[in-house]
Amino acid sequence: MTKTTRAVIAAGAGGPEVLSVVDRPRPVPGPGQVLVEVHAAGVNRPDVMQRQGNYPPPPGASDVLGLELAGVVAELGAGVGDLAVGDRVMGLVHSGAYADWAVVDAPIAVRVPDGLSLIEAGGVPETFYTVWSNVFERAALQPGETLLIHGGTSGIGTTAIQLAKARGSRVIVTAGSEAKCQASLDIGADVAINYRAEDFVEAARKATDGRGPDVILDMVGGPYIQRNIDLVAADGRISQIAFQQGSKVEIDMLPLLLKRVTFTASTLRARPVEMKARLARALEEHVMPLLADGTVKPPVDSTYPLADVAKAHARMDGGEHVGKIILLMAPEA
Repeated sequence: MTKTTRAVIAAGAGGPEVLSVVDRPRPVPGPGQVLVEVHAAGVNRPDVMQRQGNYPPPPGASDVLGLELAGVVAELGAGVGDLAVGDRVMGLVHSGAYADWAVVDAPIAVRVPDGLSLIEAGGVPETFYTVWSNVFERAALQPGETLLIHGGTSGIGTTAIQLAKARGSRVIVTAGSEAKCQASLDIGADVAINYRAEDFVEAARKATDGRGPDVILDMVGGPYIQRNIDLVAADGRISQIAFQQGSKVEIDMLPLLLKRVTFTASTLRARPVEMKARLARALEEHVMPLLADGTVKPPVDSTYPLADVAKAHARMDGGEHVGKIILLMAPEA
């Protein structure tokens, strides 16, 4: 009898109502892969974009949603020697995390520190890999510099706040309400700007004595692109990781030249296993110790059983969450 797994797919493009839980054949690990019994999976903005029909899986990936997971290794593929059945791991996948069982490339799997629950770990890989790659590698944020984060209470935002503070940087965030501003401050931000109540460019300039932030992390795009260019400090860096308000704009690039600004952009999902494996090793060295000792802790906004995946997406669509929304597949180990 064929073994199966519950899995979430989108039956067309649309709102949370297009999501459904179906039975699929349980995946089998190939060479260099492990089969993971999934306990938790994070809900991320790219999942919402895929559901809406705006972010298809990479070629060869399944139509099962979900980019990050945490669980217990149940089976090893050929050639896997550094993991064992029973290990608690978390990892990135091209797709397939919204399921009871998923295959993970072993080089990308990271052991979950003892001080971290599998529920918390289910919300780590996508945001922590993204922030480490874009803020600390590509934009090269240094201790003593100032980072501006658009969307301080998102999964990316809460991660970036904590990692930047842990590494000695100053953090300014933007958020859409006083409650979200306070939540950002509670997580560790130094300054929180309610962009609905004040101009974030003017407020961020004031908070940096007119200089502007050294690094800006933006996932909004659209009209923010020009405003970020105008705001960033001389010799600053802008890291673009998404375009929630559009990618096509008319901009004046002269300030980039006059201020010697570096504009960097990347997406993570379709990157090769080798690149993600390198990121995994960087996180093991620089980030896992912070998670292990509690210096950094992924805030969990809410949890939903897999059967309530539509409610989890509705929560993200509403924009009121602070931190990660997590789907639960199994009891906590």
